[in-house]
Amino acid sequence: PEITKDSVCPVDAKEELLDECESIWKQMEECQSKLMLLGTETLLKSDAKLSLLMMRVKALTAEYNQWQKRSPELISTNPDVLLALGKEELQKVKNDLEMVLSTVQSKNKQLEEDLKREQQWHEEQEQILDTLNGIEEETKTQVEQLSKKRAFHEVLNKMLKLKIYKEELLNALGEFLEEHFPLPEKGGSTKKKVRFSYCFVHFINLILLVFQILINKSMTTPHEPYVTISDSFWPPYIELLLRYGIALRHPEDPNRIRLEAFH
Repeated sequence: PEITKDSVCPVDAKEELLDECESIWKQMEECQSKLMLLGTETLLKSDAKLSLLMMRVKALTAEYNQWQKRSPELISTNPDVLLALGKEELQKVKNDLEMVLSTVQSKNKQLEEDLKREQQWHEEQEQILDTLNGIEEETKTQVEQLSKKRAFHEVLNKMLKLKIYKEELLNALGEFLEEHFPLPEKGGSTKKKVRFSYCFVHFINLILLVFQILINKSMTTPHEPYVTISDSFWPPYIELLLRYGIALRHPEDPNRIRLEAFH
């Protein structure tokens, strides 16, 4: 049943409880006076501390034994007194439990608020992480595109440089061929400088001459590898082959040449 604050102990029960308390108090005073009347033994200073400790041990041991033998006693057998004391004790327990409940509820509320804040912070961090991942992917894509464009431009630049270098080499080769291996003049009349393309073509013809005529002659008729020099063989080209030991003249006929036996 709910404990009401208006419940009070009857007057007779209060007086009876007070009388019992006074009688117990008188018994305590008598015990105290008996202890005071007991004589104290005179001890040396060196043994005083040890003796006091021993006396305290004996007193505590005796009190412990006494409490072990003693059974709980009711202060009063009056049911009204016991009911009042029980109600008071239960009221104290109720107040303590209400205080604990209030404290726990307050703490739970605080924990719920903290949990909501942590969840909100976690969601914000996840959104930030998603945003950063998206930015990272976009950055990677842009970097890859830029790297591809840069590589493409580098390749174009290299191709342009190679093309320029190739033209320079071809021009230098054309000038060399025009200077040292010009086309033969026809009918004694002077011709203008031939273009580089013609010089290059005739230089290629020199290569073909070596590999087609001389090599074929050496392979088909190794016993007779000499080729007769005709008007189609320009003298500067023949002189180049003879100068660098690619071809040899016939020892008896200077108009015939053969390929050097490199093997």
